[in-house]
Amino acid sequence: MKQLFLLEDDETLGRGIALALEEPDRAVFRAGTLNSAREALAHRRFDLMILDINLPDGSGLDLLRQLRAQGDFTPVILPTANDLELDEVTGLEAGADDYISKPFSLAVLRARVNACIRRTPDAPAGPIILGPFVFDFDRMEYHRKGQPVELSRTEQKLLRVLVENRGHTVSRARLVDRVWSGGAEFVEENALSVTIKRLRGKLEEDPSQPEYLKTVYGLGYTWAVQP
Repeated sequence: MKQLFLLEDDETLGRGIALALEEPDRAVFRAGTLNSAREALAHRRFDLMILDINLPDGSGLDLLRQLRAQGDFTPVILPTANDLELDEVTGLEAGADDYISKPFSLAVLRARVNACIRRTPDAPAGPIILGPFVFDFDRMEYHRKGQPVELSRTEQKLLRVLVENRGHTVSRARLVDRVWSGGAEFVEENALSVTIKRLRGKLEEDPSQPEYLKTVYGLGYTWAVQP
């Protein structure tokens, strides 16, 4: 069952959104304040979040930035108070996957949610076993041929994006945006290349001839699916 999280301080609107999005195989959990949202998110994982920006005790943007900084890449849709370009840019740069301007049609929101869920790979459940590797992103434990591998937080974020999209090329721009949480304008140009090199040094038998973390020249990187 898909688990959706809704942060909306307007009780009437929140009930309406929940009713519009709930399905037999989809549940919606609601919160009305930042504090209650943080408590809920500390104890449960969700497939998608809808975070209102203006709340009684702060901004949903602050929560979004915090989640991305912690390596949480759960898809997020932001309802914005208006359609000003500045609001849209601010939300996307903070790490949002989509936005919808208020007032909005519940049918349109439902369509946006469905589209976002369709294009998001299922989150890994427990350890992922790939050849000689065992990656447990929940426990932040990584092994190669039975030996533990120590990864920095940035290396973990990068590896997770690549593994969750294994077999597909992920562009440099998307990797920078996902790993550095919308702060791409502050990232040195070679930061991604340096992190890729460090990952290869820890995971590949021969980092100069990588079997798994491959470069797709002119496009980006991929975690290759082994036969």
